Amino acid sequence: MRLQAFLARGGAAPSRRKAEAFIEARRVTVNGATASIGATVAPGDAILLDGRIVTLPKETVSFALHKPAGYLTTMKDEPGKHRPTIRDLMPDHPGLVPAGRLDAATTGLLILTNDGPLANRVAHPSGEMEKEYLLVIKNPAPEKSLAALAAGPNLEDGPMLPSKLTCLRSAGKNTTLHLTIHEGRNRIIRRACEAVGLRLIRLHRIRVGPVTLGDLPEGGHRPLTSQELEALR
Repeated sequence: MRLQAFLARGGAAPSRRKAEAFIEARRVTVNGATASIGATVAPGDAILLDGRIVTLPKETVSFALHKPAGYLTTMKDEPGKHRPTIRDLMPDHPGLVPAGRLDAATTGLLILTNDGPLANRVAHPSGEMEKEYLLVIKNPAPEKSLAALAAGPNLEDGPMLPSKLTCLRSAGKNTTLHLTIHEGRNRIIRRACEAVGLRLIRLHRIRVGPVTLGDLPEGGHRPLTSQELEALR
């Protein structure tokens, strides 16, 4: 297992990226030697952060969370800042991390787990996990722009893969639709809407693979069922 993944799963770091910063700062040792980026660890290795031993959680847990607007998808904010994070909404379990991200303004379903392989399966592009969103777009929403969104517009970091648009309806000032994608690039839906000239006023995730948000209240969480876990894996 990669050392940064071990530190995140063990609850010593809120994310793999933060774990890498700890390693680069020479705060981590493996079997008494200062660790470096790219190191791997095995059962029986002694891993210490700032002289404190780090171990993996004995129990794996996985949750669905209904993220409200304004919360950061991280288990720890940057030093000196005191913004609300999803950790404020969750029970205290060692190594619990979000499997994927939603930006602060986006609401809806997040999966959190301390099961490293499961988190990677959900979040990594190779898993091709479907993610379904509800979009509210300010009218006018021209058919040409909607077709371009479905086809996948060109973005600064490469073209967006084609998506599926369903449940399209227009009423009054807004058009509402469901969009299903496999990608998880940063703010990709917001950037895609901007690229095709659509004004997105609400973005809400309602499904990740077999897990649906359902009637889970805003700010609430629930354990994933055994059937959901089996389907995710």
